[in-house]
Amino acid sequence: MKKRNRTLRVIRSILLFVVAISLAWVAFHTVMKAYEQKKHPAWGQMVEVDGKEMHVYTKGEGEHTIVLLSGLGTAAPVLDYEPLIDEMAKDNKIVVVEPFGYGWSELTDKERTVENVVEEIRTALKKSKIEGPYILMPHSLSGIYSMYYAHEYPNEIKAIIGVDFTLPKALEYFEEPAPSMPAYLKYVAPTGLARIASYVSAENVLPIADEGIYSEENLDMTKTIAAWKVYNRNIVDEANAIEENVNKTKEMSFPSNMPLLIFAAKRDKVTEDGKTNETFYRSQLGENPLNELVVLEGHHYLHWTRYKEMGEHVRHFTAQLENR
Repeated sequence: MKKRNRTLRVIRSILLFVVAISLAWVAFHTVMKAYEQKKHPAWGQMVEVDGKEMHVYTKGEGEHTIVLLSGLGTAAPVLDYEPLIDEMAKDNKIVVVEPFGYGWSELTDKERTVENVVEEIRTALKKSKIEGPYILMPHSLSGIYSMYYAHEYPNEIKAIIGVDFTLPKALEYFEEPAPSMPAYLKYVAPTGLARIASYVSAENVLPIADEGIYSEENLDMTKTIAAWKVYNRNIVDEANAIEENVNKTKEMSFPSNMPLLIFAAKRDKVTEDGKTNETFYRSQLGENPLNELVVLEGHHYLHWTRYKEMGEHVRHFTAQLENR
């Protein structure tokens, strides 16, 4: 009996030690986050949307205003897009709206429905006094939001430039289920686990690009913001709303008179019936003579490495818009 009691006391001591260490780490993370947020203010302006602060960054001037929308889970969109922003800002006004749960934007309690996300983006643009019509440039999942935006508010959008973006009909085309995330992941950010991951496995949060494309300042700041935002509740809820948002938009299409430029990452994956990433995008191009598909070698995040070529294609595309 004494031996058993001694074992229980050891186990209890170990558990109490683990709990104490965990609480100390959470407290450390909370203090560090507050310090870092004060030390590293937002690069752009903060605007109030539904009672929360949303970050809107702009660079460059030009006839066209290109609004970049990030993919699911991109912790720091402004930093992630920086090489592409610099390239396109030579000729255009570039805007990055960081949705709630991303970058310097706060978190929201509102559901991550396609309606809410698009209205938040529209409100942020209006409060930032950024006038349209815009060229939307969505990456990955934000293709669904661009579809809804262009379908519901066509007068606000003059063209779409997709970066290997998700369109509502993709799941049906490839006969794939909607992805999702376990609900427990929403505790990764507030408990400080994201901080550990961002430094222990930095390659999982940093761009895969040649040395020098991203500055050390950019990479350090990306790791810092990843510690604040990776797998926060808004991102997890957004992932788990994909199926619902696809169902709401799968019968929508871009207006036939709205020019469309698609950058697609070349993939080796071919289904048994011959479907590829390229065949899907071609099925979505429509009949507009200005529509174009550009297939590039590279990661799903094409802008990490192909930003110069993308900038040239965007320059040609926007010149055609001017000549219409």
